[in-house]
Amino acid sequence: MLSAFANALRTPDLRRKILFTLMILAIFRLGSVIPAPNVNIQAVNTCRIQASSGDSAGLYSMIQLFSGGALLQLAIFALGIMPYITASIILQLLTVVIPRLEALKKEGASGTAKITQYTRYLTIVLAVLNSTAFVTLAVNGQLFPGCNEQLVYSKGLFPIITMILTMTAGTGVIMWLGELITDRGVGNGMSVMIFTQIAAQFPASLWAIALSRGTMPGNDNMPNAQGWLIFALVLAIGLAVMAAVVYMEQAQRRIPVQYAKRMVGRKLMGGTTTYIPIKVNQAGVIPVIFASSMLYLPVLYAQFQAGNPVSNWISTYLTTGSWVYETVFFLLIIFFAYFYVSITFDPVEVSDNMKKYGGFIPGVRAGRPTERYLAHVLSRLTAPGSMYLGIIALIPAIAFILLGTHNKFPFGGTSILIIVGVGLDTVKQIQSQLQQRNYEGFLR
Repeated sequence: MLSAFANALRTPDLRRKILFTLMILAIFRLGSVIPAPNVNIQAVNTCRIQASSGDSAGLYSMIQLFSGGALLQLAIFALGIMPYITASIILQLLTVVIPRLEALKKEGASGTAKITQYTRYLTIVLAVLNSTAFVTLAVNGQLFPGCNEQLVYSKGLFPIITMILTMTAGTGVIMWLGELITDRGVGNGMSVMIFTQIAAQFPASLWAIALSRGTMPGNDNMPNAQGWLIFALVLAIGLAVMAAVVYMEQAQRRIPVQYAKRMVGRKLMGGTTTYIPIKVNQAGVIPVIFASSMLYLPVLYAQFQAGNPVSNWISTYLTTGSWVYETVFFLLIIFFAYFYVSITFDPVEVSDNMKKYGGFIPGVRAGRPTERYLAHVLSRLTAPGSMYLGIIALIPAIAFILLGTHNKFPFGGTSILIIVGVGLDTVKQIQSQLQQRNYEGFLR
């Protein structure tokens, strides 16, 4: 990987793309710390520090994760990339339900461009709803439960509308920056920006873990010997977890496919052997996001409807760290893994396409036997894949039991899956572009 980046920096074209990507990411991070208009920065910082030591920030931890800490700072990029991710997931699910969207998906580049346009519109709609919700919480003093500071200077209609429009416009700018990276930079723009926001929180989280075990006498910003030991232990565990995630993300089952020879006009076509790659983790990080979102709903209900028996039960048993929460979280991940794989990989469609072009799996008859074989292989691969996702998602809970660092442990859950996945994809793109340039030089 390091050699690929070194070679990329020696190539003028790739070097320009990398520098352009870094410039866009710097602008992106700058917008994540610039506060929106009408925000009382000192009050927000005071409440944010209080919330970081409690559980109130956990209510918005998914959006906080994808905003790189900008949400609880009420920055102009407070919503981060989350509205776009939500819109993309919704459009992907609706493609299976709505025939018009399914037809657009099969049209190729023109249909994909149309679906992308719909995703942009839906992203803006979700951004308006999200920004309205969070600005309302900030104005009413409910963004940080238990903090009595005045987060905004004015509660008038015009300043509130200005805040909502600023955060919504920030989401639109994020979409534009992501597309600039995709077109003129390196990697998928949205994925690289998510990577940046998550990675930006790693140093602070690791340092907080070191400081949590005590500080040096006379210096509150320097951990003691036990803190340094925990810091080294967490780094070692993090490297081991990342290695395991890389291994599982690369693991796949290759189903051989043989294409029979056939005459097309005067040419003899076919006769090749290829394979269908089915990843062990075919669903990616989507099941973890779905499961987290589902479990945030009852927590939000308990937050805004406090006092009734249902809210009391949720606050006692269905909070992060309890065995009920972690068990339900694990089971939901397994369920959504099977659900998402079932709607994204259709054995019937794959079998029909193979039959249309004269392909078959050696030892398996074409048609329904091929469908049953693919469904059987997919089911057996999804079982270890879903278990792997569940275990990775529970690593922060395990760290809380062993180290007492539940809300600060960075190497686990959604963050590590996204960082490894985006890193692998970006490195592969750089290597493919390097190979293209090497091949051009060889042919010349």
